[in-house]
Amino acid sequence: MLELRLVQGSLLKKVLESIKDLVTDANFDCSATGFSLQAMDSSHVALVALLLRSEGFEHFRCDRNMSMGMNLNNMSKMLKCAGNDDIITVKADDGGDTVTFMFESPNQDKISDFEMKLMDIDTEHLGIPESEYEAIVKMPSQEFARICKDLSTIGDTVVISVTKEGVKFSTKGDIGSANIVCRQNTSVDKPEEATIIEMQEPVSLTFALRYMNSFTKATPLSNSVTISMSSDLPVVVEYKIADMGYIRFYLAPKIEEEEGES
Repeated sequence: MLELRLVQGSLLKKVLESIKDLVTDANFDCSATGFSLQAMDSSHVALVALLLRSEGFEHFRCDRNMSMGMNLNNMSKMLKCAGNDDIITVKADDGGDTVTFMFESPNQDKISDFEMKLMDIDTEHLGIPESEYEAIVKMPSQEFARICKDLSTIGDTVVISVTKEGVKFSTKGDIGSANIVCRQNTSVDKPEEATIIEMQEPVSLTFALRYMNSFTKATPLSNSVTISMSSDLPVVVEYKIADMGYIRFYLAPKIEEEEGES
């Protein structure tokens, strides 16, 4: 038996909005520690890892480890029926083939039940090694989203370069080129508006902007985003989810020689 009650139901809605365009079908794994998902996008270029820790739920019951295969688009349609202030409860029986979403309005005068069929999805669970990153940039998530959106009007790829001075986002396209530099800035009044750079050594990597723009759909979940880079590892773009977990996007850098071909 599985029963999860989330008072901030809007969090689940935002999580789905941020991943449903990247991943079509995925298994949600539930264990005593929390509710998680790990899935590749259809072209096997990007990976999404989501964790909502059990302590973040008002009520969390998961009698045994369970994996629920869901079509994320259908799940998103159901969650759209929940009001932003609604409390969302997710229920499923062991071995059942459906999952139920229950939405309660804050003053309890309206309760909706939506049942969705589960799917059998074969996915291998990828071990994501914990890595030490050469450069970690924490910056306002809206700023990062704006930069990715602006640069994609000019080019298809973004070069992210981290130095002591700051983080530079550059692109080149048919109409010209663009460079945007965000300097380290920790003296702001609000900590979420700070740009903080921790760097062992300078890193410069190239990524497809199409994916970066897809990742920034998670912007409503968090005021800040953390970008972790190392020269021989996929970048990790992480958004914290309240105080209960995170959503992380992994994307392999483009190799320079390929750029003429792609």
